[in-house]
This record gives sequence, C-alpha cells and structure tokens, in this order.
Amino acid sequence: MLSYGDLRKGIIFVLESEPWRVLDSGFLRMQQRKAVMQTKIKNLKTGKIVDRNFQASDSFEEAEIERQKAIYIYNNKGEYWFHDKDDKAKRFSLKEEVLGAKGKFLKTNVEAVLVIFSPTGGKDQVIDVELPVKVDYKVTDAPPRVMGNTAQGGNKVVKIETGAMVTTPMFIETDDIIKVNTETGEYVERVEKN
Repeated sequence: MLSYGDLRKGIIFVLESEPWRVLDSGFLRMQQRKAVMQTKIKNLKTGKIVDRNFQASDSFEEAEIERQKAIYIYNNKGEYWFHDKDDKAKRFSLKEEVLGAKGKFLKTNVEAVLVIFSPTGGKDQVIDVELPVKVDYKVTDAPPRVMGNTAQGGNKVVKIETGAMVTTPMFIETDDIIKVNTETGEYVERVEKN
C-alpha cells in the first residue's frame, strides 16, 4: 500500500478502481491544519487530468503495470494492429481511443511499448502506448517556400507520411526526411540526405 507521502511524480496508483499517474505533487501546510499532499493526476484510461488533495489518512494500492514491446503494422477503421515483438503470428488490435493523438505518429514497423494495467481480479487492459520520443518521417506534402513571408515566424505546416500535420521551418520541402518529437508533435530537425 502507498501512503499520501508516496505520491511522487511518475507513480502509478489505483483510485476508485482506475489507474492514475501522478504528474506533479507537493506538500501544502496551512496554519493550524494538518499537511495535505496537493497533486495533479492523470487517469490513464480516460486521459482526464485533475487536481486533487490527499490527507495522511488516505492510502492507495500501487497499480500492477506491465510493459510489453510490440511492432505497429497498420490501421483500419479506427483499429490499430500490432504484433508481438518476438512473434509476428501473435497479432492484436487496439482501439483509436487507447492511442489518442499518438495514433497519428504511428509508422509501419515502429516499435512501441504497451503499458498494461492488471486490475485486482480483472482482465488485463492496455492503457497507454509509448512511442519512441523521436522518429524520422518523410514529408509527403509541403507548400512552396514564400520568400519574405516571415509574418508567421518563418514556419509552414507540412504533411508527413502518416498523415499528421507538423509545423516546420520554411526550408523543409516534399520528400525531405524530418525528425519529429512524438510526445509534443513538434519538428526537431531535418535529417541529412544521403
């Protein structure tokens, strides 16, 4: 069991039968009152983020979390198909809701880490998919460079091979390979051409 003092950043615990991750926490002590733990927590099933205070009398079950490597294959009608890293015959799909915004950065043959929640007496559930932080993508559509157009800070929006739109500097062109941060969706750098 976890006490309220154990709720540090990154800890995953069970609250009301749901898995939650602590995003931020800190003690708050007000005059003549007992200290409380102020937290910002994220529901790993729904993605909802809430601020919540916990007291010394609160205790929590540590979430049973397992990580499993998988390779992304393709998506079809809101289902994303993967296979086990070591066995291509073990295929399974995840609904679009599980992936959220990360789905638009999935590229064929990219290795992902599935975060699996095992509730007490319940069925295992994939609650999150972790992609590599930086992935290279081919630019499939980029508007032409407009000289002198710096009113928007010298940036333009391009389309990458997965269909996602990414804001890049003006010099990025169609068929360039760019590195993108999959957590933020931001352009990192252009990968040098061979």
